[in-house]
Amino acid sequence: MGLRNGTQLGPYEILSAVGAGGMGEVYRARDTRLERIVAIKILPDHLADRSELRERFEREARTIASLNHAHICTLYDIGKQNGTDYLVMEYLEGETLAERLKKGPLPLDQVLQYAIEISDALDKAHRKGITHRDLKPGNIMLTKSGTKLLDFGLAKLRQEAAPGSPLSQLPTANEGITAQGTILGTLQYMAPEQVEGKSVDARTDIFAFGVVVYEMATGKKAFEGKSQASLIAKILETEPVPMSTLQPMTPPALDHLVKRCLAKTPDERWQSARDICEQLRWISDGGSQAGLTAFIPAVAQRNLKKRIVWITAAAILVAALITAVIYYHGSPEEVRTVRFTVAPPEKQTFPVLANTPSFLSVSPDGTKLAFVSEDTGGRFTLWLRGLDSQTAQPLASLDFASAPFWSPDSRFIAFSDVSSLKKVAISGGPAQTITASGASGGGSWNRDGVILFSSGPSSPILRVSSAGGAATPVTLVDSSRQQLGHAWPTFLPDRKHFLYTVIGNNGPENSGIYAGSLDSKETKLILKISSFALYSPPGYLLFMRGGTLLAQPFDADRLELKGDAIPIVESVQFNSLNGKGAVAISQNGVLAYRVVPSTGELKPVWVDRRGAEQPLAAPSHAYRNPRLSPDGQRVAVTIDESGSQEWLLDIGRGTLTRLTFEGSYNGGTAWTPDGKRVTFGSDRTGTRNLFWQLADGSSGAERIATSDRTQVASSWSPDGQNLAFELAGATTGFDIWMFHLGERKAEPFLQSRSNEIAPRFSPDGHWLAYASDESGRYEIYVQPYPGVGGKWQISTEGGAEPVWARNGELFYRNREKVMIVETTTRPTFSAANPKMLFEGNYGSYQSLPDYDVTSDGQRLLFLKGSEQPQSEISVVLNWTEELRRQGQVGKP
Repeated sequence: MGLRNGTQLGPYEILSAVGAGGMGEVYRARDTRLERIVAIKILPDHLADRSELRERFEREARTIASLNHAHICTLYDIGKQNGTDYLVMEYLEGETLAERLKKGPLPLDQVLQYAIEISDALDKAHRKGITHRDLKPGNIMLTKSGTKLLDFGLAKLRQEAAPGSPLSQLPTANEGITAQGTILGTLQYMAPEQVEGKSVDARTDIFAFGVVVYEMATGKKAFEGKSQASLIAKILETEPVPMSTLQPMTPPALDHLVKRCLAKTPDERWQSARDICEQLRWISDGGSQAGLTAFIPAVAQRNLKKRIVWITAAAILVAALITAVIYYHGSPEEVRTVRFTVAPPEKQTFPVLANTPSFLSVSPDGTKLAFVSEDTGGRFTLWLRGLDSQTAQPLASLDFASAPFWSPDSRFIAFSDVSSLKKVAISGGPAQTITASGASGGGSWNRDGVILFSSGPSSPILRVSSAGGAATPVTLVDSSRQQLGHAWPTFLPDRKHFLYTVIGNNGPENSGIYAGSLDSKETKLILKISSFALYSPPGYLLFMRGGTLLAQPFDADRLELKGDAIPIVESVQFNSLNGKGAVAISQNGVLAYRVVPSTGELKPVWVDRRGAEQPLAAPSHAYRNPRLSPDGQRVAVTIDESGSQEWLLDIGRGTLTRLTFEGSYNGGTAWTPDGKRVTFGSDRTGTRNLFWQLADGSSGAERIATSDRTQVASSWSPDGQNLAFELAGATTGFDIWMFHLGERKAEPFLQSRSNEIAPRFSPDGHWLAYASDESGRYEIYVQPYPGVGGKWQISTEGGAEPVWARNGELFYRNREKVMIVETTTRPTFSAANPKMLFEGNYGSYQSLPDYDVTSDGQRLLFLKGSEQPQSEISVVLNWTEELRRQGQVGKP
């Protein structure tokens, strides 16, 4: 089938033919709605005539459309017209890797760059449950911005015969051997299990990836034969010549990485593309110690000075640890406290959000540290680092990993990935699911194989076997006592009793540290405070008051505190809402924590679309969540000083007027469209509910919605009749609700197991932008309101804090990046690709927008503080000895 230039397929006008292949014909076309150039792929007749393949094609196309990644060719649309099924894809300019390889091998720096990009893209697909099955140079496009993977998942359509077709039925071919009609993929890049017609998974792609990297580095195919039979024999039985034999400058670490990709048995290969990507980045940054001299000219020379500094630091650390070991194993009088710090891996940071202090854990034997770090793309990785080592190794990579805790024998680490509780062996291997519920509220593992955990802010303490299975509650959340949920369980030495935190609806007043038991429903209040608790032998209870870590003698048998609490560390990273601090301990005197540098006071600043700043004439304070009034003359802002209160800033005069005076928390602000009232959440009557108040201060606050769950105001519809707000669900995290002013009634709008936060009405009131972590990390979505219909994913690499300007531009943030998306809401919704306006370190990256945009979208109001260094993890060996020597507390 051929299409003439000018042919219309829906809104797409065919401009010219690009190419043809076994899977169809590709055309360059113009999208007449958005005025952009796209690629149109037409399904061939032998597929288009089969209804079951068309249905499968459409189903898989929707799956591929969810793969938003910088190095995967984007699928925009699918359609059918006059019996022609077609795909609409991103139009790419460049050449395929296959075309480039005709000129010979690639330079080492390009090999590493392309390999990193390809493995990162594979990781994204594999975590979505998608296997490429036909990864080869012909399906990799080289563009100015890097690589782009093509035909993701569509190779499934090529399988016509049963997977178990015998090898004797393979057709013969001379070049570009692709087994069509029997085996899925292109033969030179097939894994052994593919060739044998067995089931395939992500590790099959890893084999093909190794073949591609081998060819990029050497210019030679890893497996070659004069016929299919001889080629199959090579794939199944022989090992390719080491890359370093063909290219002596190949780093040994890269040679080893590819060799492991090409293992004949899937279990012997790398188990995830994410691990490969991390290793490649390490090699690219000069991390290969073997053969370093040969590698320095190509890549690592720029890092030599940095490495010398690290080697020196490592020597100092080893000396400190040797000293600590000598003291620790010496006489009691010789024991000393030893301190050192642990920095995040290169190109990684420790989580900085106020609600993510549960990112580190020390092994019970005190020899290893597990922690979660975050890369610039917002992806989280679980790392393992020996305390006698200077480097950390990645264990598992997810869009969001948190709350690691150890098995009692220090051999496994359990952690949460939002939707499930998993465990991973420190010796290596893939993570295993324990139960289908996340453990964002922390966990603890005893020697009987019992795990206690909390799935979130509204969860009771749950019990599950470490071998896996269904979770059952062991505590009861008592809403009559203003309890919101239970979190942060930790076993006591008898393996039956445990400590946990009650999170109260009204903060500290209804919160506390309690003791429970596996054998009884009875509980005991230990301390009335909003904090987690950790037990440290020989008998201390560690907890936090504000940002200060304290230790108090504790009788674990009687479940009683003794003596006085002694301050240990100040300014520890702490979440006052759920009581968790960035603190971990071992059973033999190792303490780890993270101190957050003081951010000081903030000043409001205007920032234009180029990133140029202009400070407002306003005093410095601990501001949060500024909201511009509809006329742009005032700012409603929360100030966190002696509690949280709402203030109004007059922009012209630079003066502040306090609006609220009651309650310990007032925040989450939304102006009514006429600018007469300010809506906010307040705990003045107990649970944080919705109130509003005249902006001129002429009357007190009035409660407009009541619930036993936390409510957070976000956005009024333009007609002033509907308020979109967040509500903390009992089992569903944060959901989006609507308050209807005329009926004075609230009802749910979006409820799921994921968190849906920060809803913002479009200027015409018919669409709602919000952030959701349904994919494992927060992304921006748009959904119609109030009618039903599908949703649009706006962000592509993570995003939060959506704000809509009146001209239809949608702003959001991805960490330091300020993004903008042009949208159209009439006659239907459409959105352009996100663009970055500028980068800047402003305020905090929060669930609620910590900035606002003027109505014309030309200026943004941010909060700016002093630049702060990256905080490290502090580690203290024999931390109780320091207390004893200072005479602050005796032996418990």
